[in-house]
Parts: sequence; structure tokens; C-alpha cells
Amino acid sequence: MNKIIIIEDDIAICNMIKKFLENNKYSVQYALNGIEGIHLCKSFVPDLIILDIMLPGLNGDDVLQKLRKFTNAPVIVVSAKTMVQTKIELLKMGADDYMTKPFAIEELLARIRVALNRQKSSVEDKKESSIMEYGDLQVDTAKYEASYQGNKLAFTKKEFDLVAYLLAHKNEAISRERILSEVWDYEYMGETNVVDVYVRYVRQKLDDVYGKKIINTVRGVGYIIKDE
Repeated sequence: MNKIIIIEDDIAICNMIKKFLENNKYSVQYALNGIEGIHLCKSFVPDLIILDIMLPGLNGDDVLQKLRKFTNAPVIVVSAKTMVQTKIELLKMGADDYMTKPFAIEELLARIRVALNRQKSSVEDKKESSIMEYGDLQVDTAKYEASYQGNKLAFTKKEFDLVAYLLAHKNEAISRERILSEVWDYEYMGETNVVDVYVRYVRQKLDDVYGKKIINTVRGVGYIIKDE
């Protein structure tokens, strides 16, 4: 049975989600503030976390950053904020998905299933082959680490996933829509600029530092990593 933690300051919402998920065969616990949520995640060791951003005391942004220091469990952020830039910043910090309040609880369940299935598939893929190399670039999917010329690259989870995905499909031009579908696991309602933003982040940490262009733009299509 998959374990889920809800970090949300509205106890009525916590109880509603908890009851619904338990009826769908999940083990659920919740915390009403960020500090309690972090401690609960360390002791309960969840398979997935539902995180509200507007929390008393330690806000959701800070909680997310602290969570990413010790867990790779998928994090679904829920928030009343609708700005695209807010979503991008949260994804950059390590969120796996973003839902805007109010939302249908059936959609939340669907997002949870997608995130957990992706996590399971990722673990299975790592068992088969964990290291991919491209010249001086090495990507280890088992350790979630990337390095260039032996120097570790400080990629976020999504930046790592993006590079690993393109590398696994080397010499294939991948559309932005397909990247969103297969790396983020859900559609962004036309917000394909998220992919461009993440490619820029990767280039700042890799291309700009080492002077080696890894991800190439295919005009009118998307992106590709080609044989050297």
C-alpha cells in the first residue's frame, strides 16, 4: 500500500482528502504546518507528498526545498496561485506537479496515480541500466547524478530528468509537447515555454560553463541531443 502525506493547514481539506484516498487503498497521514510536515516525512517515509504552498510559519516554498534534501518522493503542489511563473519556480525547486485550488478530488487521484506509476517505472528503468554517457557527460540514473569531465552538475530533479530523457532518445528530435507529456507526465495546456525555460537552465549549468553545446534546438519541432 502506497503511503501519502498531506501538508495542509486546513484540517477540513486534510480530512476530506485523507478519507477519499483511504477509500482508494492508500495509507494517509497529514500535518497542519511545514515543520510538522518535514518531521512526518522523515518518520513516515511517504511514497508521495501533497503540499500546500500557503502554510503558517514555514511556507510551502521553504518546505519543498527542505524536502528535496532528503527525499525524491513525488511532490504535488496545491495552491490558489495561478501565475505561470509561480508554477515554473516551484517545478524548478523540485515539485513534480502543480494543481490550482479549487480542484476536483478525482483529478488529484489521477495525478497521484500518474506520479506513482512514473516513480515505479523510473526505479525499474534504473535497475536495467543506470549510466548513460555522451562524450564527457555522464548521467547516472540510479544515483540521480550527472557530471561533466568528472565535475558534478548541480541539476534539479526536473533538469536531470530532462537531460536523461533527451539522452535516452539521442538523435531523435523531440517536440516540446512530447517532453511535457513524458517528463512531466501531464499536459500544460499550451504552456510549452516551460520546456524552453528548463533547457535554458541546463545550458547555464553545462554549456555556459564548459563551452560545449549538448542540447540542440530543432526549429519548429523541439530539442535533440545528437551524436558528436
